[in-house]
Amino acid sequence: MAHAALGKLFDIPVIMTTSAQDGPNGPLPKAILDMYPDAPLIMRQGEIDAWDNPEVREAIRATNRSQIIVGGIVTDVCTTFFALSLRAEGYSVFANVEASGTTSQLIADTANLRMQQAGVQLVSLFSIVGDLMRDWRNAPGALEVFPWLAQYLPIYGILAQGHIAAVENGTIVPGEDLLISS
Repeated sequence: MAHAALGKLFDIPVIMTTSAQDGPNGPLPKAILDMYPDAPLIMRQGEIDAWDNPEVREAIRATNRSQIIVGGIVTDVCTTFFALSLRAEGYSVFANVEASGTTSQLIADTANLRMQQAGVQLVSLFSIVGDLMRDWRNAPGALEVFPWLAQYLPIYGILAQGHIAAVENGTIVPGEDLLISS
C-alpha cells in the first residue's frame, strides 16, 4: 500500500497492470484500485513482462517521464523483467526493493544484482520519499509527509512525531517550526 500511495503523496502518474487478474497472482488489491479510480488499469493477456504489452508501453510513454519507479508481486519476475525492459528503452528506473518479494533471499539477491548490473537503481521506500521530496520545506514537505510516514512507515513516523513535539515545546533550533506549520 505504501508504494501505491506514493503517487497520491507526490502527484505522480500511476499505471496499474496485471498479467492475469484471475490468475495465480490474484487480482490487484481493491484498496489500490480505489486509490486510483482514474488511473490506467491495463489487463494484460498473460504477458509476464509488462513491457511486452503495447498498452503498457503506450501508457508509460504518455506520461512523458524519463524516470520510472517500479514494484511488482514477484521481485525476480514482475519487477526484474519490467525494469530491465525499461532500461533497454533508455528509462531511468528505480526499483522499490520493499514493493515486491520472492521465495528466498538468494533469489531476491540474484534478481536485485541482475537489475543493478543493468543500471536499475535499487531503492527503499523511504529513499524514494526523500528523493521525490528533496527538502522538508518543499510541498509536499514535512507537513504532508509526516502523516504519510506515520501511516506507512510507523517507525519513522514515531521519530517525526517526536520532532514535531520538540518543535512545539521549543527545544528545536529556531526556524524548524516552519517545517510543520502551514
